[in-house]
Amino acid sequence: MRLLVTADLHHNHRASRPLAEDLIDRLNADAAAGDAVLVVGDTAAGDGDDLERCLGRFRVDGPRLFVAGNHELWTAGPDSHALFARDLPRRVRAAGWHWLEEDPIVISPGVAVAGTVGWYDYAFALPQLGIPRRFYEHKVSPAAADRFAEFAHLLDRTDDISPAGREVAARWNDGRHVRLHRSDELFLAERLAALDRDLMALGERADVRSVIVGVHHVPFTELMPPKPPPTAVTSRAFAGAFLGSPAIGELLLRHPKVDRVFCGHSHLAADATVGNVRAVNIGSGYRWKTYHAVDVG
Repeated sequence: MRLLVTADLHHNHRASRPLAEDLIDRLNADAAAGDAVLVVGDTAAGDGDDLERCLGRFRVDGPRLFVAGNHELWTAGPDSHALFARDLPRRVRAAGWHWLEEDPIVISPGVAVAGTVGWYDYAFALPQLGIPRRFYEHKVSPAAADRFAEFAHLLDRTDDISPAGREVAARWNDGRHVRLHRSDELFLAERLAALDRDLMALGERADVRSVIVGVHHVPFTELMPPKPPPTAVTSRAFAGAFLGSPAIGELLLRHPKVDRVFCGHSHLAADATVGNVRAVNIGSGYRWKTYHAVDVG
């Protein structure tokens, strides 16, 4: 069996949709009988039916495994957490897919797959930007906050913002579209606690020798985009704080059966060996799509 892994299809995005559909067609043509597929987040935004329409295009015969991304939590409604905890699992299962969050699965003799959306805690924020934490918590940079009255309070104090940080004009759109009713750090901690329970249970199973983990957000520094030069002041540099957390990777490394990890989210391909773990960032973006084929026995 092979496991075909992709991420960041963004099927609700007008420019991304035809590329996603072409990728799915190529993946379907490549799949052999019994192959499995794992989609690691940002398939479509939570509102509307783009998620179902995208998942319905897959024709893989084997297990179809789903991990949510931050975009699945985007909603015009009042509660992204309820969408994540209640509505999305129901919709994904109704589409014939396996919701991996808190429900790992053995897909081949000796091989299990676990998954989580992950999240971020700003640990990947670049100190060189000199931007205080309160701006990351509100997902808006100092120069952007200066343009919107709703963020004026963030600038009540400016002596703790570096000159470079004052020039950064960026917003992270989770701040507009995600309503978790808890801090980012708490949501990440909840997701990691659930993943830890799953991995401990798999570690105790004699019939499982290898665990593959799909996590939407970046778990290792080695999979992050290259750091910009110290003089660079860009919105991309600000966005790094929201790409993931090293706490995810630290948890994965505590579980010896975890030997392969796939993530997405940054839209930048990367491949690294961290400890005993082969870690791959799929690298799909709005303007390009790709997938990986992994032999799982």
